[in-house]
Amino acid sequence: MSDLRRPRPGLGRRVRGLFTRLQALRAPSAPDAPALSLRDPWPGDPARGARLVKLELEFGGATLALTPDSFSAQGATPLLRAHLHGFTWLRDLRALGTDAARSRARALVLAFMDTPRPDPLAQAPDIIGARLAAWLGHYDFFAASADDEFRQSLMARLVLDSRYLSADLPPETIDGRALTALKGLLAASIAMPGHTPYQARALKFLAPELTRQFGADGLHAERSPGAHLAALQDLTEIRALLQAAGTPPPPDLLATTERAAAALRALRHGDGALALFNGTKEENPHLIDLVLAQAGRAKGPLANLGAGGLHRIAAGKSLLFADAGPPPAPGLDRFAHAGALSFEFSFGKERIITNCGAAPALSAAWSAALRGTAAHSTLNLGDLSSAEILPAGLGRRPQHVQAHREDADGVHWLEANHDGWKSLFGAIHHRRLGLSASGDELQGEDLIEAPTGQSFAIRFHLHPGITASLAQDESSVLLRSGGGVGLRLRAEGAPIRLEDSIYFGQNQPRRTEQIVLPGLTDGPQHIKWTITRI
Repeated sequence: MSDLRRPRPGLGRRVRGLFTRLQALRAPSAPDAPALSLRDPWPGDPARGARLVKLELEFGGATLALTPDSFSAQGATPLLRAHLHGFTWLRDLRALGTDAARSRARALVLAFMDTPRPDPLAQAPDIIGARLAAWLGHYDFFAASADDEFRQSLMARLVLDSRYLSADLPPETIDGRALTALKGLLAASIAMPGHTPYQARALKFLAPELTRQFGADGLHAERSPGAHLAALQDLTEIRALLQAAGTPPPPDLLATTERAAAALRALRHGDGALALFNGTKEENPHLIDLVLAQAGRAKGPLANLGAGGLHRIAAGKSLLFADAGPPPAPGLDRFAHAGALSFEFSFGKERIITNCGAAPALSAAWSAALRGTAAHSTLNLGDLSSAEILPAGLGRRPQHVQAHREDADGVHWLEANHDGWKSLFGAIHHRRLGLSASGDELQGEDLIEAPTGQSFAIRFHLHPGITASLAQDESSVLLRSGGGVGLRLRAEGAPIRLEDSIYFGQNQPRRTEQIVLPGLTDGPQHIKWTITRI
């Protein structure tokens, strides 16, 4: 989505861009090869690599059939196109490691360089940064054994792209994409002789980005566990690049990386994967372990993310996550969901109640549906989401979200409310969640404060590994996990229904069910429910 919300560049940026284009009219002075061998630190997926050999690019559950025109076409979703032009998928071909994979990598890089009119998105700063880091990080895999003509063309394009990227700083985006741009420029500065000034330029803009993107608790400003993971990956790569160049990493980079690692550990369920808020998928637990190891904070105390609005309550083997904070600010909300006061609940390594996940690389319709309130385990008022879903972020949104935590009578309580529907219905949603000290019971209350009665639905989306059985009198639902965990949900003030749902927490969607507590305008506006282990 790097082509969205891109403001008109200022005069200084336009002058620098013009100067760079004038420089490009003459052949760039490029080295024969990188002066320093870089290595992409993250594992690839050989199964995706095998599909790439067959000219199929898979990302985020979406698939793009690659053709000679793929690098100029603009028919795919922005996120899928960004992935294509960023070349991070080279790690999948490297993971496959065959001669066919190496040949395919070389052919696709050449196809990109030979495209006369590439997709304009390919020149976005974050995409250039990702591409520079990927080409340099996989140079030994796909380019070192290539012929002289290919290597000369590749190095010339690296020089040209680094010029464009340097001219386009500071980054106009204020989310994690800015870190990717700075990472790419740093990679170019240490791998290509004669381009060391880029290092000082990247470091100039790094400090304000760290302050802007990470809170005191270490949580990334997008309030998305997935975006947080990606940003921490960039931080660890930036630190490693500086160390490779013999430059001491700035103290604020080290401190931010440490805080962000502690925050990432607090965003994991018992299965080691991520909680599903604001555009997040589970992600591979082994990758998360590796990122934490690279960050140097694989163990230690967990961050308290209450200030950032993502609350984590643990008791016994149970773990409760709740989104009780305001949505990300405009400019940071490209993947934001209308999931105010939604929660996820797991027992041991098994997820019980979840949100539906995300699919930003799929069609706009699927992406919008999964961002809506109905795709979250929370209350949905009048079939309208608590925030207005727009392609580039959120429109109408909660203006005030309040939360308070306390321990009373052996129960860990979280009380919260938001005003996302106030402008439409004059309504405030109040939610109270309480987890017992043993973790064997989760108590909940939902209250609608409004001048008139409202129709609503309280939803509990179930993980696909959970089997649900509705009692004959429709007063309770029995839940069973694949590992033998049994729970019962009961409700006061509303009937209980079982409906179909879908889970996008992993790469491929899976069918599942949801428990729904429907309410009518002339019925109770205060519903109590409990989930008890049996």
